[in-house]
Order: sequence, then structure tokens, then C-alpha cells
Amino acid sequence: MSENIPTKNFIQKIIDDDIKNGQQNLKFRFPPEPNGYLHIGHAKSILLNYGLAEEYDGSCNLRFDDTNPSTENQEFVDSIKSDVAWLGFNLDKDPLFASDYFEKLYEFAHELINKELAYVDSQDQETIKLQRGTLTKPGINSPFRNRDKETNIQLFQQMRNGDFNEGEHVLRAKIDMSSPNLNMRDPTIYRIRKITHYRTGDKWNIFPMYDFTQCLSDAIENVTHSICTLEFEDHRPLYNWVIENIDLNCKPKQIEFARLDLSFTITSKRKLHTLVTEKKVNGWDDPRLPTLKGLKKRGITPTILERFCKLVGVTKKDALIDVSLLETCARDEFDKKAPRLMAVLDPVKVIIENLPENEEISIEAQNHPKDKTFGTRKLKLTKEIFIESTDFEENPPKKFFRLSVGKSVRLRYGFVITCTRIDKDQNGNINTIYCNYIPKTLNGVNPEGQKIKGIIHWVSASENMKLKVNLIDRLFSVAEPNRENDFLTALNPTSLVEMANAIGETNLLEFVSQTVQFERLGYFTVENQTIGSDCLVYNRTITLRDSWGKMKKN
Repeated sequence: MSENIPTKNFIQKIIDDDIKNGQQNLKFRFPPEPNGYLHIGHAKSILLNYGLAEEYDGSCNLRFDDTNPSTENQEFVDSIKSDVAWLGFNLDKDPLFASDYFEKLYEFAHELINKELAYVDSQDQETIKLQRGTLTKPGINSPFRNRDKETNIQLFQQMRNGDFNEGEHVLRAKIDMSSPNLNMRDPTIYRIRKITHYRTGDKWNIFPMYDFTQCLSDAIENVTHSICTLEFEDHRPLYNWVIENIDLNCKPKQIEFARLDLSFTITSKRKLHTLVTEKKVNGWDDPRLPTLKGLKKRGITPTILERFCKLVGVTKKDALIDVSLLETCARDEFDKKAPRLMAVLDPVKVIIENLPENEEISIEAQNHPKDKTFGTRKLKLTKEIFIESTDFEENPPKKFFRLSVGKSVRLRYGFVITCTRIDKDQNGNINTIYCNYIPKTLNGVNPEGQKIKGIIHWVSASENMKLKVNLIDRLFSVAEPNRENDFLTALNPTSLVEMANAIGETNLLEFVSQTVQFERLGYFTVENQTIGSDCLVYNRTITLRDSWGKMKKN
């Protein structure tokens, strides 16, 4: 893959100009809401913000914008902290929380009321929504817009005290109901919520809105550059209005970049939550999901994500990124780093008839054919072995270079074998394949007068270990599931295929901590080492080739 990575993105150029104009002590932040698990789009933001902090010798905060107690909890906080650490950041200081600023934010709201830039609206939400207007029609002023500040202060205090029910009052910024930007039409900045907050308990009966909290939290923390995704571009005037109308020492600058949209993938937190709660997947860490927990479980590494995000780049234009780019990054890394071993996912027994019952042929195999520093391992070729059921055809098509009656193939690292006959069960299924091996055909030596094209993998029947292998594929069968009327109808029915009777060579026990290549099958990562007494559970991280790209061409 060609590394076409620009030297400077547009955000770096903005920061460079700010530095030339006297900006010092650069500070960034990654501000997730703890209402779900992080996904690959968040990885791009994390790598960008922490990367900028490293590049410009600045700092970056992990801050939880936890202002909605109905959707947030400690589980999500803990998950996000571990994901950021997994990516290699924020290991030296505790995270920050917007909820720690609630008292300060309340004071800032008072400041706006005193400046007659905020007022308590006593209308219901539906009425407020109708008065907001449309893109072509200006909004209508609330009848409470010109309340005197003393009344507003008193009502706001009563809202805090819990004297009112949810929905009776809200606090709105007084900006411009005729603004072409709907976000500037007197947005709500506080609402009554009588819900226990996972950190502050029942102390607060009112909670600030995200747009009010975000910019002020940035200012409190002396953030110089607030980097966010493009959907917040229309919110930037409100961000700036709040910053300019409150007495602050810091005036952060908001910069927007295109979010990461990936083909065959859903990154909407709401839709991910639907997949989890409706049990379409097996939890937030399902390896088919684009959550960082799922990607980690699948075997995707932080270095793969970092390279992928660098190749995607930082732009101002939304684009759908082909998931094959991520898959290529994974293949490139594992091709260099993953040792090669053998496993059989759907076994069928082979009996080598001319090999004595108790004889074992010891074979030395390379752990990585491209890198001798990986060393070698011992394999035992025994009278009975297992091969993949798909490596035998009773009536083979043309150019089938694997095993059939009367045909020969080479066993990987081993001898050439020739099939002599087969046995079937009462249902017509092949249960045993009988072969003879041809002596003096080790080390790639062909039998006299023959050129053997096919090579198949195998596992000894007497020396192996049980495996459960999950064949993971793309969760959706269409490139843009978000465009479907019901995205759940686009689920790929074969996104998870469980191979419960797989077996592998015992040497796998030496490599349980790393992703390995099952020769000819793909790259696989251990999920669980304790299922049964001698069974490893593997997830397929990635196939050896892009079969989806091949399907597209056909």
C-alpha cells in the first residue's frame, strides 16, 4: 500500500498560524459523553487530539461531558478510560468531568441572567419548538422573553431547589429569534431533570445543556483548540456567543473536521445501542462491532488503527471510507508480525495406509516463511491426520488442485499423498479418506514424473488440541446501512459462523498472546483460553484476501 499521507492537515496549519500570532501553552481535549462505548470514529478523534498535544508540546485532557443523567453511568466511564489507555494515552493523570463544574456553570448562567442575556421560559417544550420557526421562517419571541432579571433569578433558583416539575420551566439564552442559524434562536441552556446522576446523586434538579457545557468546560480547563466533528459546525456561533458573553480568562477556538464514516459499518451510538439491547450482537464488545472493545477482541491493534487514521487523513469534507482500507492495514501488520500455524476448521479424517501405526515422522516447520527470526517448531506426521473437508472433492471441477480419488497433493511441510479410496456414512457423507504417502518427497521434492500443484494444511489426529473458531465477517451486507429504511434489515446473516469442532496443532499454546495466521485460512486471535480444559476460542481477525472486493468485481 502506498503511504500517501499529507505532511500537514488543515488543523495543523491553523495552529501554526495561531502560534505565529503569539498563541502559547497549547491545550486540547477529548470530551466523550459517557453514554455508550467508544468506536472507531472516536479513535480518530483521540489520535488527533492527543497527537496534536504531542506534536506541539502541549497537553490533552480526557473530559467526560456528563450532563444527561438518564443515559450515563460508571460502566461507560470505565470503558472509555480503558479504551483511551489501550490506545496509549492519558496514562499519567486522572480524567476530568463536566459534572465537577456544575456549580461554576450555574454561576455562569446567573451571569447571563444578570446581563439580561438569559431568561426563564415557562412554556412547554412543544410550544417552544413550534415557535422556533424553520430554515425559511423566522422564530417567534417567547412571551416570557422580557421577564425582569429579578424574576428570572428567583425562578432559576426555584428550578434548582426542585420546586417545579420537569418541563415546567427552562432557561434559554436570549440571542436572536430571527437568526438564519436555528441554533441561535434562543436555545435552551438549562432544563429540569429529577433523575439521580451517577456522580452527583440527587444534589441537582437542573442540568446544563451540552452546547452550554462544552464551551464553558473548555474555557475552565484553558483549552486553546476545541477540535470536534463537522456536525458541530452550525453550533460554532453559539459556542462563540457563550464564550464572548461570559467573563472568562480563556477563549477557546472551535475547529471542525470530517467524522469517520466507514462502509458496511454503523457508528451511531443510538444504533449501536439498538444492536446491543435487541441482542443482534453479543454485547458492546462483540468483535463484529466497530467499538474499540469489539475491535480489540477481534484482534485489531492500536498500531493498525493509528496507521488507518493517518491514511484516512483529517479533512473538512465528509466521505465514506471503504472498510477495506482498515482490513488492508490489518493484513499488512499481521503479514509481518503473525506467526504461521495450522488449524483445521471442518475436519475430515485421512488415514495414511502405508505409514506404520506407531510411526511418527518429525517435521521442522518455519514459524514465519518470510522471517527466520521467528524460529521453527516441530510437527508430527502420524498415520491418522485431519484435513479440511473442503480440500477434498469426490467429483472435482477443472483446476481443482486439492485432493480427490487418484489425485495427489502435498501436505504443508510434509510428503506428497495420493488418495486411493474413501468411506462414507449411511447418509452419504465422507467420513474417512484413505491415502498413501510418497517417500522422498519432503522439502518440496516432487515425485518422479509429476508436478504437484496443490498444497493443503493438516493436523495430526493423535496430537492436537480442540478449538472453537468464530468466523467473523462484516456485520452488514450493504455498504451504507444508514441509508436503509430499517438498518437492521441490512444485517449480514453470515457475519458470525461458529466452527465448534475445529482442531489445531498443539504449538498454538506457545502463541496464545498474539494474533496468528492459520495457514490458508486467515489471521486469528484468541478470545478465551478457558473454555473447557483444553479448548481455545479464536476469532477470525481478518481473511488473507479481500473476498468482498472480489465479489464486487464479479
